[in-house]
Amino acid sequence: MASVGPTLESLVDQVISVITNDGRNIVGTLRGFDQATNIILDESHERVYSTKEGVQQLVLGLYIIRGDNISVVGEVDEELDAALDMSKLRAQPLKPVIH
Repeated sequence: MASVGPTLESLVDQVISVITNDGRNIVGTLRGFDQATNIILDESHERVYSTKEGVQQLVLGLYIIRGDNISVVGEVDEELDAALDMSKLRAQPLKPVIH
């Protein structure tokens, strides 16, 4: 996991999206991380997807995610993200990652 460090370092103070092993999508500002890839998100929220209603955004605030529970970390294009109408988006919830 040593190659993850420099990539995460370049994302500090930027908005990222984290997909967890249990299928959750958490979006927030990356404030820090450690050698075990535990990450600290500020101003975070969880996006809950449904095929029947729009995306719910549950406010989490300051949030820590253990590195062993992270599947994917990605940078968020804030301009594009702000233009999305989350109330009209429909999607299947993500399934947990099976190792």
